Amino acid sequence: MKQVINKSYLITISVLALVTAFTLGIQVGENKTADTNTLAAANTEAEARSLDLAPLWKTLEVLDARFVPTTASSSVPTSQEKVYGAIAGLTSAYGDPYTVFFPPEEADAFEEEVRGSFEGVGMEIAIKDNVLTVVAPLKNTPAERAGMKPGDQIIKIDKTFTSGMTVENAIKIIRGPRGTTVTLVVKRNGGVEDIKVVRDVINIPTIDTKLRDDGVFVISLYNFSANSANLFRGALREFIQSGSDKLVLDLRSNPGGYLEAAVDMASFFLPMGKTVVIEDSGANTKQKPTRSKGYDVFTENLKMVVLLDGGSASASEILAGALHEHGVAKLVGEKSFGKGSVQELIEITPGTALKVTIAKWLTPKGKSISENGLEPDVKVTISKKDAEKKIDTQMEKAVEILKDPEFKR
Repeated sequence: MKQVINKSYLITISVLALVTAFTLGIQVGENKTADTNTLAAANTEAEARSLDLAPLWKTLEVLDARFVPTTASSSVPTSQEKVYGAIAGLTSAYGDPYTVFFPPEEADAFEEEVRGSFEGVGMEIAIKDNVLTVVAPLKNTPAERAGMKPGDQIIKIDKTFTSGMTVENAIKIIRGPRGTTVTLVVKRNGGVEDIKVVRDVINIPTIDTKLRDDGVFVISLYNFSANSANLFRGALREFIQSGSDKLVLDLRSNPGGYLEAAVDMASFFLPMGKTVVIEDSGANTKQKPTRSKGYDVFTENLKMVVLLDGGSASASEILAGALHEHGVAKLVGEKSFGKGSVQELIEITPGTALKVTIAKWLTPKGKSISENGLEPDVKVTISKKDAEKKIDTQMEKAVEILKDPEFKR
């Protein structure tokens, strides 16, 4: 993975910030051309000259002259902290929860998160409808064991209310040493619950396979890591060797990961050149499709269902959208999360960085993933009663569909 310096940059497709040791979804992008950079710099410089910064200088003058700390949490910032605060305020003015400035401490934490070398609770969170929301608790993690669910709105972390809090600040509070406890106050189904989660080292599985007694083969994919495409290849080999023609790809509570992994996986089912996803950078730029590599190892005899829920996000939505719109698979379950924006991580100074939204992902037919999520062909919600009895009604519906003699792709 390349360090973000000068023209080299990282594009994250699963920038829903993790509170786990799970690697963020990252793709190394191409360098921009000198002409593009020069034009962008000229436009930015011209706009900067037209800005009236007098209110900023006046505010700084008043604060320096008049501000008096009155609580333990308030203090006079250093000159450098004032600059960082001004940049953070400018960034927040754009109203995008995924466009964030990282001062040194936060930049280090983000790099640590990318490496996956920390302890946490094992869930992915994002801002949705202006509320800190759980995208998905990850399999076999403290968050899952404590009962956290996709769509839970986190109202309070320990004694701190989350209103107006960024994802990055929430992560700083939720993280902590193994064995310590964090209390999350969550809003769910109109009620409020206190959930205590004991932090631990997070070891996240990538994939599981199972041939059911009824002949349906199930691949459960938990993330799109750097190695997941190779593991997926092995899982498909198992499926072929099983002799089954019925496949369930379970992407429930899969928060995403590497774009390249999603493209590779889609390529096992699609001919060369078919569009997997479209990158839309705005009205003044041409949409950029990412296409199948054309492994295309299956015939029309394949019967396939993809399972989704509210925790299926980013790369999960890209893969499921491509398979669905090209007629390879039916979607069963619940509407997906709806996370389809592209972020670029740019070094501002040594030790600081800006994560900025530069584009959005569209399905092959041009539907915005962020705006709409993916709607299942067959909607199935697991009731509280079934969940308590550990009855997976979504999986059973998928199996029922696959075993129907009239099944059509």
